[in-house]
Amino acid sequence: MTAAGFESIEAELKQLKTVERPSVIKAISTAREHGDLSENAEYHAAKERQSFIESRVMELEDKISRAQVIDISTLSGEDVKFGATVKLVDEDTDEETVYQIVGEVEADVKSGRISIGSPLAKALIGKTVGDSIEVNTPGGGKSYEILEVKYI
Repeated sequence: MTAAGFESIEAELKQLKTVERPSVIKAISTAREHGDLSENAEYHAAKERQSFIESRVMELEDKISRAQVIDISTLSGEDVKFGATVKLVDEDTDEETVYQIVGEVEADVKSGRISIGSPLAKALIGKTVGDSIEVNTPGGGKSYEILEVKYI
């Protein structure tokens, strides 16, 4: 994953541990004071929220422990590899798009970041400017030409 993706995961983990966790513990304590727990909706909602937070903390800690952070600023070259920002043109519509190839955890197509495991990224890896690629999409095959490859 990229350094930015790693920092984002660390920030979410810190938020969960320092803000969310203490908040839900306080909510559970307050709900307990209201009496009968079997019919206490506040208590059950807080326990459910606590369960979500704890599972998310475990998931994020696992991702951090297995993360391999790659500094994109040290990469360069003509061919597409992890971390590359690629400018493409759809050969049918002439519509231009820009994507950065990132780790699965930080992928967000709306922000122009596609997962290294996506069909488009797999088709792009190893290609250079001027190459054409074919990608199978749910709407059928798409053809793209690579206009630019850069590492930022």
